[in-house]
Amino acid sequence: MRIGSIINGKERKESNRDKIEVQNPFHDEVVAELALATRVDVDEAVRNSFDTFHGTMKGMPAYRRAAILRKAADLLEERMEDFAQTITVEAGKPITFSRAEVERSVQVIRFASELAKNITGEVIPMDAAIGGENRIGMIKRQPLGVVAAITPFNFPLNLSLHKIAPALAAGNTIVFKPAEKTPVSAYKLVQLFHDAGLPEGVLNLLIGTGKETGEPLTTHDKVHKITFTGSLPVGREIRKSADFKKVTLELGSNSPNIIFEDANINEAVDALVKGAFSFSGQVCISAQRIYVQKEIYDQFLQQFIQETEQLSVGDPKETSTDIGPMITEEEAKRAKLWIDDAVEKGAVIQTGGDRDGTILKPTIMTDVDRNMKVIAKEVFAPIVSVIPFDTEDEVVGYANDSIYGLQAGVFTQDIDRALRVADQLETGGVWINEVSTYRQDNHPYGGVKQSGLGREGVKYAIDEMTEMKFIGVKLNGK
Repeated sequence: MRIGSIINGKERKESNRDKIEVQNPFHDEVVAELALATRVDVDEAVRNSFDTFHGTMKGMPAYRRAAILRKAADLLEERMEDFAQTITVEAGKPITFSRAEVERSVQVIRFASELAKNITGEVIPMDAAIGGENRIGMIKRQPLGVVAAITPFNFPLNLSLHKIAPALAAGNTIVFKPAEKTPVSAYKLVQLFHDAGLPEGVLNLLIGTGKETGEPLTTHDKVHKITFTGSLPVGREIRKSADFKKVTLELGSNSPNIIFEDANINEAVDALVKGAFSFSGQVCISAQRIYVQKEIYDQFLQQFIQETEQLSVGDPKETSTDIGPMITEEEAKRAKLWIDDAVEKGAVIQTGGDRDGTILKPTIMTDVDRNMKVIAKEVFAPIVSVIPFDTEDEVVGYANDSIYGLQAGVFTQDIDRALRVADQLETGGVWINEVSTYRQDNHPYGGVKQSGLGREGVKYAIDEMTEMKFIGVKLNGK
């Protein structure tokens, strides 16, 4: 299968283009051959999106945008198994989780279709100010123009739609650059939107590398908004070069989860096994640091190890598989080096720690400290550390001792303590009696500190992808 960029509805996959291969992370077989976009393609895609915005999209009524999105959701629901199999083959995600991702993605489009007809402004009471009599003030929300959407490999469909669906609902055009490791689901998604009736040029696809495609896309003067999910170093460079563009950045994390002595241990263990090891820990809000109050530390750790060791590791195509491969062998090697580095500095492996090709067994570590990479950085691997604590103030300090602040989990039956701790945690979101890894597609999602800027979640992404315009009217008369 050879695929290329899609610009104004036309695919660019000429044989003379530079190419790279997408490989299945588990079997190492070639999934697709990519005909890479050039900087000329980037310029053409952006200019076409700019022209399409002014010629087609800006004047498209909300009911039509809503209808296209509704049709796209219906088509995705019909093609659910094909998309799930595609995600599993190109990303190595266990098929059960791939199916769940597609199901969530249908919801994202449906949320966007509903909200497309409900983008409202407000009326300003102008007579609240002296001299404001006989005047009316109103605020309208208008689309920005061209949105550059850059997405990662770990949720190749869902995270793409968290950018594309709100952008369309708001009336923007999009230049879409997916991760080069998982472009096939993106390619099929663009085709799906065209099948749903989206006009050519509204959603342009760039298949390419970060250097040749991402950099000229984010710096192009006709791009009005950048929405990026990925690594902190790349996010930092985008922020520096964005100039006056609006920017949403969803970056890294090393999410803390706090287990107080009155927590339901069984529920906490179940949630944290899923939250630490789903998709081999390759999730921005994966549970990476688990702080357990000393009164229940031994009991929690024992149960946590036992349940982790029951996870099935193997072929992601099998429905019984819980843990599949990491995205590349290089990433698995990197994670194993972080484990070895922590052990050399005194950490203890309670279970796991072994690597076989792209497979890294679910790993639980104890006796860690804040200077180890497995604590201080984002592991993005099936590695979790369990750490004891004494007091509430102490654990809040531990949890906040990070450059990141995306999402956290707090387990306790004391609602006063739960809300008190939630207020003190320096994160964009806190779940009470739920793991940090949980995300719904309609709540605001985003981080503080170096975890990013702005918010996703369809309604909140629409806010980020529109501009307020004030209109004032002086009435005739007195």
